[in-house]
Amino acid sequence: MAFDAAMLNCVVNEIGSHRECRVEKIYQPANDELVLLMHSKEKNFKILINAGANCPRINITATQAENPQKAPMLCMLLRKHLNGSKMTGARTLGFERVCELEFDAYDEMGFKSKKYLICEIMGKYSNIILTDANKRILALLKAVDFSVSMQRQLLVGMTYELPPKQDKLDTSTVTAQQIDNAFGNAPKSMRIDKFISGTFAGIAMSTARQVAYRASGSIDGLLEECEKQTLVATFFEIVESVRQNKAKPYLVSNDAGEPVEFSYTPLDFYGKSYTCAEQGSFGELVDAFFTKKGKNERIRQKSSDIFRLLTNAEARIVKKLSLQAEELSQCDKAEEIRMIADLLTSNLYAIKRGQERVRLVNYYDESCPEVEIELDSRLSPSQNAQRYYKKYTKLKKAKEELQKQMELGKKELEYIATVFDSLTKADGESDLVQIRDELYHSGYASRMKGYNISKSQSPKPLRFKTSGGYTVLCGKNNTQNDYITTKIAEKTDWWFHVKNMPGSHVVMQCKEEPSEVDFTEAAQIAAYYSKAEGNNIAVDYTNAKHVKKPAGSKPGYVIYHVNWTAYVTPDEKKIKEMQIK
Repeated sequence: MAFDAAMLNCVVNEIGSHRECRVEKIYQPANDELVLLMHSKEKNFKILINAGANCPRINITATQAENPQKAPMLCMLLRKHLNGSKMTGARTLGFERVCELEFDAYDEMGFKSKKYLICEIMGKYSNIILTDANKRILALLKAVDFSVSMQRQLLVGMTYELPPKQDKLDTSTVTAQQIDNAFGNAPKSMRIDKFISGTFAGIAMSTARQVAYRASGSIDGLLEECEKQTLVATFFEIVESVRQNKAKPYLVSNDAGEPVEFSYTPLDFYGKSYTCAEQGSFGELVDAFFTKKGKNERIRQKSSDIFRLLTNAEARIVKKLSLQAEELSQCDKAEEIRMIADLLTSNLYAIKRGQERVRLVNYYDESCPEVEIELDSRLSPSQNAQRYYKKYTKLKKAKEELQKQMELGKKELEYIATVFDSLTKADGESDLVQIRDELYHSGYASRMKGYNISKSQSPKPLRFKTSGGYTVLCGKNNTQNDYITTKIAEKTDWWFHVKNMPGSHVVMQCKEEPSEVDFTEAAQIAAYYSKAEGNNIAVDYTNAKHVKKPAGSKPGYVIYHVNWTAYVTPDEKKIKEMQIK
């Protein structure tokens, strides 16, 4: 669902209920995301503002985001103007996807002044703008000049203006009679959902489909297929619930428990295979829907250089292996070349100098009684034979070397696959720093632009507690995998890894033999944090004393020859419950 004006109105009303709170701190975890830490006598809470193209939103959040070591310029400016200020209001502007937070702050001279933080939640055009009491722009996330838009410019020093209004009815003030007239004048053959979203401002398509479903029994229903009175009453009821701040937060999830939609009204049209559950607040609703998606987007942005590096390296190795495979196929002719050299040697008496080719009896292959051999007319018969022997020796050595090089290439591809897997488990900048350091020490530094060696940080693997009370450690990248396997694991601990696939090293710390339940839970963790998907995933496990790291091997690479295999199906909910925060 789009974060439409009606949803924004519900979220902003929730934020506005916490007036008289002060801004204690401002963070900028990502380039397009701000977090305002608010403080009051009753409670502390955080306001998240995201102006990205994929997950734009604003809400009261409970999520934790890792912040950069050095605050960006916008963050520093907002701290200068808003730290210690009091939030005195929160409102939407014109029932558009624009809201403003009002603050009692101080200017450079120490005098009290109003400041406004304006949030435009409009997809790729989203923005965050700080203005003074006269709406003069003091700072903004994305500058908009004439080269970007001829209709509206946003630059520091200019007076802020709202985006141009759409040619639609204002949903915040529309009456039941106006809704009735609009439906009465609309073409009867028009779909209900398209008419609603195209006529009334700030209404997302999912809400329009819900109105169509309630009025006609189908999301594709036409205006002529339902009673106008029922349609008007249904739509006006939803509009009034938003305007009177009586709307409730609903999250739609599929069979796997994954969120697929969020709304301020129950969405019945998804059917019985989906669950529509009311949430505790609109902040919890937005968190539940966007947390995983927003985290993945933030990691994707911050790891774009790593992803590009690995993609190029992978393409280069695949191309190199293809060329080596072609060369290796040519080396298969080595035995044929040796046979020709032997035939020439045994028939030196029958060959005269200056011949360009000769036909000899082939006593190696009965199916081919004669073979024609090309000669170098400048060489003697014995020199021609030696030439073929040298070619045979060269092909034989080339075959051995190519096989070695191809084996190294395949191992490097396997290593790159493990780093790709590490990116999927990264939670923040510290994990990405460890991955960059790992790539640097693995010989990729020359391809990493602007890389600086970071201060060594102690790896922090994921920690879990099994039903039997055993601690389970899980590495999120190769650096952490090596750390828990070679530094932490004791001989009596149990070591787990998905079979023949990239995945995390998992160590269950124990002095005595754990129960079957503990073994299963540790194996499920190893299966979940791996490339494997589906049910009955094969997981190898053995005592940590059997796991060895060869000298000079790539990070995360180990060998073992004594192991057992378990087949498990990971349960995401149960694994998250076992995790120690």
